[in-house]
Amino acid sequence: MRTIKTEAVAGAVKEMCIEANHFLSDDMAACMKHAAEQEAAPLGRQILHQLQENLQIAGEDMIPICQDTGMAVVFVKLGQEVHMEGGSLTDAINQGVHDGYVDGFLRKSVVKDPIERVNTKDNTPAVIHYEIVEGDTLDITLAPKGFGSENMSRVFMLKPADGIEGVKEAILTAVRDAGPNACPPMVVGVGIGGTFEKCALMAKHALTRNLQEQSEIPYVRELEQEMLEKINCLGIGPGGLGGTVTALAVNIETYPTHIAGLPVAVNICCHVNRHAHRVL
Repeated sequence: MRTIKTEAVAGAVKEMCIEANHFLSDDMAACMKHAAEQEAAPLGRQILHQLQENLQIAGEDMIPICQDTGMAVVFVKLGQEVHMEGGSLTDAINQGVHDGYVDGFLRKSVVKDPIERVNTKDNTPAVIHYEIVEGDTLDITLAPKGFGSENMSRVFMLKPADGIEGVKEAILTAVRDAGPNACPPMVVGVGIGGTFEKCALMAKHALTRNLQEQSEIPYVRELEQEMLEKINCLGIGPGGLGGTVTALAVNIETYPTHIAGLPVAVNICCHVNRHAHRVL
């Protein structure tokens, strides 16, 4: 049994909040650079170069990449040989979000109640997803999610007979409907299978996968590539102003499902597909 103090968790989460909102991960930065080189439309190239300039300024001057610093989504893999000391793990994560957004001067975008809509003034609470795993480490991925793209999310409860062609059409429908509202070039996370809530969770988690890593499942790998090509033929382009780079990547996760269903969720993220990772 290994002991981890909750104050260490809070400190790590604080660092991740600030890091994710000021610097893109290496894979995202590489994809953005590649997109600028590949974009065929002059206006599209101009926009992509401006976005790269924005990233450079954000990192050098410690200004958030985007004014919407998102709602903190946290994926936690808790080793079953870990003992937390010093209080609640959930409280520690929320303390880290509080400290990151307050001390890091990040925009506070969370309201306490969805109808009364009074701002919590510290961007808490986070949305936390726990998974108990083997081992004695605490693995944390923090992904601030802006709502320009989050509002473009879709869930399709398809029939099994719809098959893979139905899945393809669902993905394209979600991206077409999103259009410029998701601040392209976008990253498209897709969850296929499970249940209503499981496919949505997979779609969100898929956004945190390294964009330069391919799925280990052959048909999924082929589907990701096909959907990326078809999305980039839609003509939406950078900023929604036309072009050949509408999406940087399509990441898909799958899970077993019921004989009577084929759930599909699409969670789109804008060009600042932010996430940070720590292992304690």
